[in-house]
Amino acid sequence: MDYKRYVAKQLKIEGISEDEIAEAVAVPPNTEMGDYALPCFKFAKIMRKSPVQIAEELAGAYKADEVISEVSAVNGYLNFKVNRKGLAKETLGKIKKEGEKYGSSKTGGGKVICLDYSSVNIAKPFHIGHLSTTVLGGALYRIFNFLGYKAVGINHLGDYGTQFGKLISAYKRWGNKAEVEKGGIHAINELYVRFTNEADEAMEKEAREYFRLIENGDKEANELFEWFKKITLAYVETIYEKLHIKFDSYLGERFYTDKMQPVVDELREKGLLKESQGAQIVDLEPYGMSPCLILRSDGASLYATRDLAAAIYRKNTYDFEKCLYVVAYQQNLHFKQVFKVLELMGKEWSKDLVHVAYGMVSLEDGAMSTRKGKVVWLEDVINKCVEKAYRIIDEKNPALENKEAVAEKVGIGAVIFGALYNNKIKDIVFSYDKALNFEGETSVYVQYTCARAASVLAKAEAAGYKPAYADLQPCAAEFELLKALAAFPDTVQAAANAYEPSFVARYCVDTAQKFNKFYLDCKILQAEEGTREYRLLLTEATLITLKNALGLIGIGVPEKM
Repeated sequence: MDYKRYVAKQLKIEGISEDEIAEAVAVPPNTEMGDYALPCFKFAKIMRKSPVQIAEELAGAYKADEVISEVSAVNGYLNFKVNRKGLAKETLGKIKKEGEKYGSSKTGGGKVICLDYSSVNIAKPFHIGHLSTTVLGGALYRIFNFLGYKAVGINHLGDYGTQFGKLISAYKRWGNKAEVEKGGIHAINELYVRFTNEADEAMEKEAREYFRLIENGDKEANELFEWFKKITLAYVETIYEKLHIKFDSYLGERFYTDKMQPVVDELREKGLLKESQGAQIVDLEPYGMSPCLILRSDGASLYATRDLAAAIYRKNTYDFEKCLYVVAYQQNLHFKQVFKVLELMGKEWSKDLVHVAYGMVSLEDGAMSTRKGKVVWLEDVINKCVEKAYRIIDEKNPALENKEAVAEKVGIGAVIFGALYNNKIKDIVFSYDKALNFEGETSVYVQYTCARAASVLAKAEAAGYKPAYADLQPCAAEFELLKALAAFPDTVQAAANAYEPSFVARYCVDTAQKFNKFYLDCKILQAEEGTREYRLLLTEATLITLKNALGLIGIGVPEKM
């Protein structure tokens, strides 16, 4: 239950909206006075009364019920105490009934949310820089589906440009079919890197010619291109499978080749296209931006041209409620320009386009993927995390069955969680040791908490005990855990509203911490009858909720660790 909203509905403050009241309600640092508090200082000017008087009048008018058991006024604060028994009954009953659907809703009403994420480049391996867009997009995809939307995952492939002419030139000059089939994406990449290092003007000219042949439908050039594409997609699918990533569309830049001219024509018809040094631009200087380049002086299209065509195609095809672009913050200006051009074209829906920007990922030694710097392949990061997880698990629990499968879930979970735990816009320094810390704010800690809860439930089942509700007054540790469990649906909704999966990741750690305090403070299996079953129900509810939360961000839960 959203207690802040519930309290706001009961309060009537002249000149103050329900939303403003709900936003002002906070959790006090010291909960002895109350579980929630409304500071009345900001209402003093509007109501022309002192905060103390306002709080006292509101407290006098508020009627306690099965949700809020007590209301008091202290020094200008209106304090609320939650009915603990009511919270327990409602929350535990809801989780027991809904199970893996707990936290979901139908608020989306089937409306379409398009998500453009990962967007791999054909013929190039995944590097660590692709991690954030891939797992952020994947988490938002699951979150929106969980809330009743129809999420459409789009992998806007980088499959257009002279680099493919360079690759064909390199392959025909140095390539071998058997070696490429065996070496896969890395063999293709090596050919491309060699071309980049050795190319002279004649080779560059040859590459441009091969790209022209691709565009003009040449049979051999297109067969080679499709072969490179097939090898790339087979490779990236292995990464996506590990990270639990799904797409509904792989339409890339090349798909929009014949859809760009109508956009150019419309820009021209609406008087938006201007010539500048031989190029065609949309002047955005009146809006505080540099010009948006539409066509180069040689008539070639650019990223903006293709993105304009893609946005129009997606609106026509999916009639989306929102279209999200999960792309690094370095592209802030690009998307501002594209969205503004669509607005100037009269596309009312341009307001529904959102750039979900994120920061960069690097390793502790500073390595990250750049054209000239040290390249860190994402598969290597994943494999290293899984191997390290296996060593830790083997040391902690050498008798554990299926250690390889557990290490897979733990290692991959650590990679995903490492990219999602902090606010998305922050740059991330990925540390193998920190990511795999059983005691830190990590997915491993949360997974271990789940395994602990599962172990308690397994022992209870073996002893013939079953989780069941009892009309008991929750103690402090139980109450804190119950509040955390009750907050899950609101956390998921908040994550969707802010396009911020870190809300869910942090929720996992916070709830795991509260469960572990409950586990240490309260006897479970050794408790007396009634209390024991009640605490088993609370343990079961925690396991269900944490599994649901981790699932939303793409992390599996081992039964034992």
